[in-house]
Amino acid sequence: MKPNKCKRELRDPIVKKMATLREIRRRIVSIQNIEQVTDAMRVVAAARLRRAQENINATRPYADKLNTILGHLISQMDTENQALTHPLLETREVKHVCIISVSADRGLCGSFNSNVIRTTTQRMEHYQESGADVTLLCIGRRSQEHFNRRGYDITDAYVNIFRQLEFQTAVDVVHEFEHLYTEKKIDKVEVIYNNFKSAILQTVLVEQLLPLEPEIPEGDELFLDYIYEPGQVELFEMLLGKHLNMQMWKVLLDSNAAEQAARMAAMENATQKAKELIDELILQRNRARQTQITTEISEIVSGAAALEG
Repeated sequence: MKPNKCKRELRDPIVKKMATLREIRRRIVSIQNIEQVTDAMRVVAAARLRRAQENINATRPYADKLNTILGHLISQMDTENQALTHPLLETREVKHVCIISVSADRGLCGSFNSNVIRTTTQRMEHYQESGADVTLLCIGRRSQEHFNRRGYDITDAYVNIFRQLEFQTAVDVVHEFEHLYTEKKIDKVEVIYNNFKSAILQTVLVEQLLPLEPEIPEGDELFLDYIYEPGQVELFEMLLGKHLNMQMWKVLLDSNAAEQAARMAAMENATQKAKELIDELILQRNRARQTQITTEISEIVSGAAALEG
């Protein structure tokens, strides 16, 4: 038994003893380089977050008010009015669903992408269990690559749009699923994205885009008698398209701001972990140096004693 034990110790000497001083120094330099990269990414994400937050804060009031105006128009118009039979308001039996999955184009942002992908997969399974067909419209490279590798039906994908986000992108997305809905190729449209709450809080939302369900005002606002020009019908039809475009634009801005916030938090955590690891390695380096110095002193003392003897 003893010879086998000695062989095992000789066979795995690196596992048992402390790493050499050179190896520790090399690891410290490597982690310091990583720390510089993650800290730089944190600073960039923070700067982009400020701009994205300004954009979403400027857009939300307009989009919310537009939704309220549409709801007020619906509540005030006669039920026999032709506008209430608009194709985008038509509710049908759900046999074909289009799900818009909004992710990021890049990683290194914590669970930002995985949360959207997981929620999208759950919604798809829910509709498939009920017998409905599901098609995907992916926004962002991460969701497109994930579902494409698994053979899902992707009707279209928009990648690298967050580098320079433009309102026309939202218009193009709306145009794509709007004509599918009016031609009765799909019966429902949902969008899944990360909603920006604050720099430390982002939540995954599932919102229905079609059929349209504008928010009906409650309380005293319901009975306000506005004078609309041109008529209510013309105004209603004109605002429907604007409403969809603004809702989609708000989704893209929300997702962009949430992505930058998630990346800033992830890089801040990575930088902090790197600093902690560097401190541990410095302590390990000092111990290794102390051991090395002690060993050298012992060898000198032993050599001197041997010479005297």
